[in-house]
Formats: sequence, structure tokens, C-alpha cells
Amino acid sequence: MFLLSDIKIVREKRTILAIEQLSIPTDKLTVILGHNGSGKSTLVNLLCAQQQPDSGSVLLNGRSVASFSAKSLARELAFLPQKLPTSAGLSVRELVRLGRFPWRGALGRWRQIDEQIIDQSMAKTGVSDFSKMLADRLSGGERQRAWVAMLLAQQTPLLILDEPTSALDVHHQYQLMQLLAQLNRDQGCGIIVILHDLNLSLRFANHVIALKEGAVAFAGGAELLLDEKCLSALYNTDIRLIDHPKPLDTSKINKVAIVCA
Repeated sequence: MFLLSDIKIVREKRTILAIEQLSIPTDKLTVILGHNGSGKSTLVNLLCAQQQPDSGSVLLNGRSVASFSAKSLARELAFLPQKLPTSAGLSVRELVRLGRFPWRGALGRWRQIDEQIIDQSMAKTGVSDFSKMLADRLSGGERQRAWVAMLLAQQTPLLILDEPTSALDVHHQYQLMQLLAQLNRDQGCGIIVILHDLNLSLRFANHVIALKEGAVAFAGGAELLLDEKCLSALYNTDIRLIDHPKPLDTSKINKVAIVCA
């Protein structure tokens, strides 16, 4: 469980993030929503110790995230930023292999299990056929999936992803979210993901955090997404919910959002 208290980040007299109290489960599929500039990326950067607040605290299971060493934090969570780091000169397999570094022994020896986990991670994300290709030569969507494979190879109890669907076509957006939902459901892996697509959120979230102008607009179970007034206020546009034409799972919200602008 993450617990954020009295968080404040101000840049050039503008409040980027102001959160009095927020708890974020680490065992659910949590979607972070909000307009551009609402503070979503800043929030996940705080969770991953990529950024420190001007004031306040960020605790992971009762311990300040700032107190973790880089290696120990990498055993607790895996993070995919919005802007992918450079992978110049690395093949897809070499990139995915980087996910195993937090688990290497004192002598840094590779084990057979490491290679098996790398193979499984590439297979789950559909990049096995590209294993020998340079990662930077892949299309945007293929490269995104290669980085997600690296996160899977890290085998942490929590994955945090900043807009992982942004470079993917519709088919691969749903394919990736189905994979994340399966990891959460079948392996108990916690997922925290920033999404812009409200319909992806309706389909896959079981917890939601909505930010507006750096503050928490609402947070809690996915049923909060059924409030059209809250959604419309969040995005400053008229949003209506209609029944999904082909409900797939009675345990999920079977609604589709449409913009009536």
C-alpha cells in the first residue's frame, strides 16, 4: 500500500501537485486519470522515487520510498516512464535481460531460470520474433511491448506504467491491458497505470484515481467511473455512459463512454 501525506510540489509559483492524503493499493489494477497537466506523471514519479516532493511523505508499506536503495526498490516495483529511455545498440533480448539485474547474485552470475524468465516475458508480450533485432529499429508499438517485457522480466510484485498504450494501435492497446489484467488476477501482481482512454479504464480498472489541476478529484473503486457528472467535470466536457454492445464479463463495468460535445 502506498500512503501519501501532505504532498506539495510547486514550480514557478504554480502548484503541480497538492495531495493532503491518498492511499493507493498495490494489489489491484489502479488506473490514474486526468487531463493533460493534471499531475498524473508527477504522481507516479513520486511513487517510484524518481522525484521528491517539496513537502510531505510517500510511504510504501510503511517505509519512505526515498529510503530504498535503487536495487532494493527495483525488487519492489518496476516502472515504465512515459518517455522511453534510449536503448541504443541493444537487441530486444538484451533489453529484456536488463530486467533481471536486480535479482543477480553477489557475483552477478546468470542462471538458467533467468533465461527462462526472459523467454516467458518476451512470449507474453509478443516480441519473441524480434529478439535479435535492435530495439530502436522497432516500430513504436513493438518497442513499447519490448519495454513491457523487460518489466515482466523484473518480476516485481508491482508494475507502474505511465501511458503504456499511447504508441499502440487499438488491437495492441487491448492486448496489453488484457495482459496486465491477467497478471493482476492470476499472479496477484499490482498494477498502477496512467491511461487517457476512458473506455480502457471502464473495461479494466478495479480501482481509480482521478486528478484535476494537481488535486485528487476522486479516488476509490471502479464504480466511481459510473458517475457521468464526475467524469464530465473531470474532463470539462459532456460525457455520457451507454451500455456496452457486447458485455464480456459480468464482474466488470459493462459501459462505454461517449463524448457529447
